[in-house]
Amino acid sequence: MNFDGRHIVVTGGAGVLGTAVVAALVEAGALCHVPCFDEAEAQRFRLRDNKQVTLTVAGNLADEAAVSRAYQGIAPLWASVHIAGGFAFGPLREAAVATIRQQIDMNLVSAMLCCRAAVTAMAGGGGRIVNIAARPALEWRTGAGMVAYAASKAAVAALTAALAEEVAKDGILVNAVAPSIMDTPANRQAMPKADYALWPKVEEVAATIVFLASPDNRVTRGAIVPVYGKS
Repeated sequence: MNFDGRHIVVTGGAGVLGTAVVAALVEAGALCHVPCFDEAEAQRFRLRDNKQVTLTVAGNLADEAAVSRAYQGIAPLWASVHIAGGFAFGPLREAAVATIRQQIDMNLVSAMLCCRAAVTAMAGGGGRIVNIAARPALEWRTGAGMVAYAASKAAVAALTAALAEEVAKDGILVNAVAPSIMDTPANRQAMPKADYALWPKVEEVAATIVFLASPDNRVTRGAIVPVYGKS
């Protein structure tokens, strides 16, 4: 896949999955724009010195002003990949309203605002948008014990399908991936007895995201693609 000279925003690009996505895009020739929450996150990003990567300290992407900072001056925008989000575990009966609202903001509102900014920045030139749902977004019963998270990610899936229909005529293809538990250091630490061989690797999930964001994807839109590995 050839991304030479194409500008791509990757929110959450400094995280584990985001870094894998940015690395794959850079290798394919893309110019990546990575909004970070704060300077500390920007400093932790191992690709911060790559000449094809531009970092912006944007703040909270559930805020309109932060999203405007993240997308300002990027033209023409080819693709926008929305990995930024958050996870909350625990039964609903114990969930504070603040936690519920935080999950909606971190997962749904941030994705929706970034989708809106991306569609505006593409300005009739076509492009690609890739959101991140989750397995509970497709298999609701797997969201037991993390109801606020599951509901917010199901909303991301609905956002993806509806927006894909809305902007298809503009040549913008909108899709999402729905990972199961990924093989990350944090997940291994949280579940030390799990069979890690069953979990999808972040590089494998990144490969699916990169294809959906690529010019090679000419027909796929409105898909919520399961990336479960063997789990």
